[in-house]
Amino acid sequence: MGKRYKRTHEGKEAVRRFEEMIKNGQTLFFDLAEFELIIEHYIEKGKFKKADLACTLGMEQYPFSTELFIHKAHLHMRKEEYDQAWELLEKAELYEPNQIDIILLKSNILSQKELYDEALEYLNKALDTVSEKDEIYFAIGMTYQDWGKLDEAIVYFKEAINHNINNEDALYELAYCLDVTGQLEQSISYYQKFIDNDPYSDYAWYNMGIVYFKLGKIQEAIKAYDYAVTINEQFSSAYFNMGNCYMHLEDYEKAIECLHQTRKLEPPSADVYCNLGICYERLGKYTKAMEYFKRAVKIDPFYHEAWFGMGKCMEAQNKHMEALHFFKKALKYDKENALYWLATANNEYKIGNLHSCLEAYEEACILDPQNTEVWQNWSYVHYENGEIDKALTLIMSGIDEMPENAELYYRAVVYLINLGRYKEAFLYLEQALTLDFDKHVLLFEFFPKLETQKALYKIIDQYRKKDVQ
Repeated sequence: MGKRYKRTHEGKEAVRRFEEMIKNGQTLFFDLAEFELIIEHYIEKGKFKKADLACTLGMEQYPFSTELFIHKAHLHMRKEEYDQAWELLEKAELYEPNQIDIILLKSNILSQKELYDEALEYLNKALDTVSEKDEIYFAIGMTYQDWGKLDEAIVYFKEAINHNINNEDALYELAYCLDVTGQLEQSISYYQKFIDNDPYSDYAWYNMGIVYFKLGKIQEAIKAYDYAVTINEQFSSAYFNMGNCYMHLEDYEKAIECLHQTRKLEPPSADVYCNLGICYERLGKYTKAMEYFKRAVKIDPFYHEAWFGMGKCMEAQNKHMEALHFFKKALKYDKENALYWLATANNEYKIGNLHSCLEAYEEACILDPQNTEVWQNWSYVHYENGEIDKALTLIMSGIDEMPENAELYYRAVVYLINLGRYKEAFLYLEQALTLDFDKHVLLFEFFPKLETQKALYKIIDQYRKKDVQ
């Protein structure tokens, strides 16, 4: 903890001096480690122009630093300037010919240019010269994965794990490929082999947890992660994943315990803070939830899930103007998220912005036409405004999208009855009862008069008796 604090402090001080130098047009001396801290800081904050400037100035002071060549090459790759990146890596390779980062970046450039055969040839040659065999096998696996050859990728990810069971990237990508190719269930025996060889391998148990989670076997995943943290009490990723499992089970108290363990073992993280916020929000502890969501966006202002979480907290407290502000923030960073558009629409409606709310529902529907709530809420706005024909048209469109959705049929019944089209209403009611009889109670929300309820119940009861016969 002390070392991490010292490094963070040194980084902030180096960045402060660098900013001052730029502002005043000075020339200050920084040691190589400081330049690296400055570059990493700007990359982390997404300030790539400043990171590039720091690389350029650093290379002027340290013209033979492979680390700075590598950072600069990374920045070129971000802009898809592969030839410039390759040129820098060629120079770096003169000073450190078997440097693993240089090899991996060069192979990555070849893959990005879809020169897969060349990338594989280059990596296979590197196997003879580097000690980090698992990294090379992993890179070969990634090259095959980028090429769309997942079965070959699986072979090399397994090879990487055989050389280093703690290679987290290889473990994760292997699970992904097995999942996509439908081989995840059969792979359990593969992971069990590592546990049989070494029952005290925390990473073997951790990876078993990942596989069980992907298979939807949440309780088994929790047991595997629990073994991992029992063996290694400092295993922050296992605590984090166990927290995710408890969130899936809606056991938010236990999820919070796991996430706080992760906090103790890792530097501050937007992921952890946001998940804590979600847990507290689900428990109705909105002040606490807001605290953690704010911490998340302080670390990463683009973290849209946290902005959305803040909106949910405000919405739950009927603070719709404030909720709308946060939902729009979330949309700013993720415009393709149907849930964000739906939440925006709901709150625009609550504060009376009819036109904006209808536009937002339309956006949500375009992005996720299989969302029942969108069709129901969108049509309800027209229903409330006396535009029952428009409401019915929307619900019929929803039924076209989801012909097996009982809730949409029940809503069609409501609108047809209000339009006086009783014969059609009865046909849709019969279809709704066939799809899901128990949901007929949804009708009574729209017909509070006892007489109407009795008439509806009589029809429903007749259907029930007919169905029993």
